[in-house]
Amino acid sequence: MNLDQVKTQLNENKSLFIGEKTAFRSAVLIPLVESDGEWHVLFEVRSLTMRKQPGDISFPGGRIDASDASPMDAALRETQEELGIDPKTVTIIGELSPYIASPSFVVYPFVAAIDYHEIIHSFNKDEVDEVFTIPVKWLLDHEPYMHLVSVQSTPSSSFPFEKIMNGDQYQWRANSMEEWFFDYGKYTVWGLTARILKHFIEIIK
Repeated sequence: MNLDQVKTQLNENKSLFIGEKTAFRSAVLIPLVESDGEWHVLFEVRSLTMRKQPGDISFPGGRIDASDASPMDAALRETQEELGIDPKTVTIIGELSPYIASPSFVVYPFVAAIDYHEIIHSFNKDEVDEVFTIPVKWLLDHEPYMHLVSVQSTPSSSFPFEKIMNGDQYQWRANSMEEWFFDYGKYTVWGLTARILKHFIEIIK
């Protein structure tokens, strides 16, 4: 083993975290729109005909495909597919830290300014039931609330208990997951979207 070669390989093959290259990777856009002289964050209500998370509130985005040059390109592509926005008209403002939901799932969020008037006439009704906005000022002035969800590790029946100390008596650690909620009128933003939104608002406060 050549240590110089190992050093080169370590520097050239850095990933964000162990497992990033095999994780389910998604990218989302936090769209900022200007309305009546005030900046708002835009959200989608997913179509009730969608197979996954029908009716949930989300940011535009989705899975990063092999054909996407980068996570940002994936976020722009998904935004065009869902909201009908030409990527050339999107102004990228910045990138948030990735949200690592688990070692097998990571989301790359981007913040961008887009034209609200272009969206309200062009969003994809097959994927998006409606769009709405929340003023940034309101988000800065109102704290979200949190509930805990218990998460218990349960090994499969084929788990090799004989390989570990205490075998099938091993005490698996129970964890609690924070779920955040923003209530705005008739809308409730929660889950992954709320977690990313909360991080964004904390940054700009």
